[in-house]
Amino acid sequence: MGRDSFFGDRVVWTGKPKRLLLPPVYRWGAIACAVIALTTTLSALVGAMALHEPAGALLLFAAWMATLALAMWRLPLWWRSEHEYVITEKHIIIRRGRYRRFMERHEISFARIHWHKKETGIGDLELVRAVPTGALRRRITLTLSGIAAPDRVWAFVRGVTPAAPAGDGHRLLAQRLDEGERVLWSSHPALHWTRFVPRGARGVMSLTLGLSLVLSAFLISIRAIRSIRSVLEAGAEPGSIWFIALVSSLTFAIALIGAVAIGVVYSNIVRPVRLERLTRYLITDRRVLISRGSEELHLDRERIVDVIDAPANGGLRHLFLVLDGRRARAFAASGAFGEEHGEGLQPVLKLVEDPETVHRILKSSPTAIAA
Repeated sequence: MGRDSFFGDRVVWTGKPKRLLLPPVYRWGAIACAVIALTTTLSALVGAMALHEPAGALLLFAAWMATLALAMWRLPLWWRSEHEYVITEKHIIIRRGRYRRFMERHEISFARIHWHKKETGIGDLELVRAVPTGALRRRITLTLSGIAAPDRVWAFVRGVTPAAPAGDGHRLLAQRLDEGERVLWSSHPALHWTRFVPRGARGVMSLTLGLSLVLSAFLISIRAIRSIRSVLEAGAEPGSIWFIALVSSLTFAIALIGAVAIGVVYSNIVRPVRLERLTRYLITDRRVLISRGSEELHLDRERIVDVIDAPANGGLRHLFLVLDGRRARAFAASGAFGEEHGEGLQPVLKLVEDPETVHRILKSSPTAIAA
């Protein structure tokens, strides 16, 4: 395939995004900005027609929010659509014109795969490098977005031959192992009633914020109904354009607050519980694999230097896998001392019923077991 012009390494694989999806944060941000723009425009219409006030400032703000919504909807897709992905003998490279990001292959600690739910065989491959914890904590990742068969590409990165069933995200993870790879242990988080209880300060604050927003939406609804009733009693025509604009503006504003409240509670309380029920753990003679719905984590066992055993509710245990990496000896911000909650799968086995078996397997040499 030739050599990379920057590093001079031999190229072993190249690819481009096949199907890109807008990340949820941009999608919901665009929707919120669009609703705010619409609400502001309707409010400007009410002020101009009913109160005879200038609407220039409100319309300018609405135009700004509409522009922001359009930018959040299109710019991320436009930027990623021109990406080119290159795997050389030593590096993983993302190129777009003169822009270039890269990571050395031997520095990659583990990979996350995010399968597209509606596009069979397409997903995002996120490569994560272990970094120090504490004051030097930072996040180093490289994401190959919208590629075909991301698990096959990950096999190329690892330097192994992809298995025949690889590339189909609808298949179970146990059906897409490497050639000759054997499962030694499999399990899932034990179900416990405490999973419905908010976890940590973030969970409590999220629940409090969600309930506060629900209460705010309810109180605003009551005041809006009273205001509309007062306007009607003052002689407003229900069929007039400005009255319809007033009702629509209040409705959109209340709906936005309610949607934010539901989103906060769902993403921080309901969604973690739902995903926990979908989580499966596999330990093979070569790797630790975690699947959760459309997400997967692939970790070579030789990257694990220690296992931290922490107590959990109901006599269960959390097993934190401490990773080793170049210039990050033994401490991985993506491992035991983890990234922020909600940033994807972590190398952590939660609510394990038989931690002794896991300790025994992981303390054994992967090559010795494979032999």
